[in-house]
Amino acid sequence: MIDSRPPSHPAGIQGETAAAQIRLAAMNLLARREHSLGELRQKLQRRFGDELVLEEELQRLVIENLQSDERFAESYARLRSGRGYGPGRLRLEMREKSLSDAAIARAFEVAGLDWWALAESAFRKKFGEPARVDLQEKARRIRFMQYRGFSADHYQHLVDY
Repeated sequence: MIDSRPPSHPAGIQGETAAAQIRLAAMNLLARREHSLGELRQKLQRRFGDELVLEEELQRLVIENLQSDERFAESYARLRSGRGYGPGRLRLEMREKSLSDAAIARAFEVAGLDWWALAESAFRKKFGEPARVDLQEKARRIRFMQYRGFSADHYQHLVDY
């Protein structure tokens, strides 16, 4: 009977191969777009079981500045706010991507977002010019703005017409 298994390698060579595969997979993901460290860890854990090697490779990427939670947070804040989402929604989504509150606050500060202007833009895109509406329509508009992550301060002047 012929043994079809590959020849065994010393543990060091297997570890180096696993590390190289993890790094390649991580670099492929990062080449497409920025990822938070938590996002990258989650995606790579599905493919690679060796958590120790995975953590070592992720830390190497951070040290080499190939992965940066700050860079990801800034990029994400600009992207999502440009699509009409407010600070509440962004903060929630960014926490789901394993970003710290400090990184989120820095991203908002660096991006220099004008939440009032963004709220007005999102409102006008959905509803047109502010106008007098009945109570039911006013409630619908408020729910929309809340869902988008804006606080009442950001949109109240638009619905109290």
